[in-house]
Amino acid sequence: MEHSYGLSIPRTLDEACDPNRLALIVYDMQVGVLNQIPDADQVVAKVVQTVEAAREGGFRVFYLRHMGIPNEVSGSARLRTAMLWQRLDKVADVVPMFLRDSPGFELDPRLTPSSAEMVFDKITMSAFVGTPLELVLRDCAIDSFAIVGVATEVGIDPTCRHAADLGFLPIVVADACGAGHQAAAERSLEALRFAGDSLITDTDTICPLLSAGGK
Repeated sequence: MEHSYGLSIPRTLDEACDPNRLALIVYDMQVGVLNQIPDADQVVAKVVQTVEAAREGGFRVFYLRHMGIPNEVSGSARLRTAMLWQRLDKVADVVPMFLRDSPGFELDPRLTPSSAEMVFDKITMSAFVGTPLELVLRDCAIDSFAIVGVATEVGIDPTCRHAADLGFLPIVVADACGAGHQAAAERSLEALRFAGDSLITDTDTICPLLSAGGK
């Protein structure tokens, strides 16, 4: 660990995997999102494995859920994006997705947050826009996080980029992150590697470190 100006500066996975400074973020592991992922069962298994390791090691765990809002209270940017994703030409044809309490909104039943874990709902791709996540992490003196979930190319990429700009160290557990478009996901991971302000790892590497709780 590098130490300077009264700071400890983690640069490796081993150095970052300390429950006093790292949390686990579980991103959009919702029924309706997983239905769009070809290898959803494999991704769920890897995410469950990572969550169990984090719990064993005493790491804080936060879940994010994507929440849709009715068209009547959606702005032009949201409606434009909805038309693009649903391949529509008219706002009148847009079907709001992931409305609160709709069947697809809930987390996969294989992932049940404990009473010591927190779920935040968001309407954006970055987990840090419009949620209390940054405030909660900083209040817990957390400056890095491992992230798992779906989808790499849609939400995990912008979350990591945003987090790096906020001064966090993001760690992507790549095989515990699903994708709707594999080629786009690979481009996202390669771009994150190139930028250098995120670490990329896998479950076989990080889970033993999480289970050990930084010891």
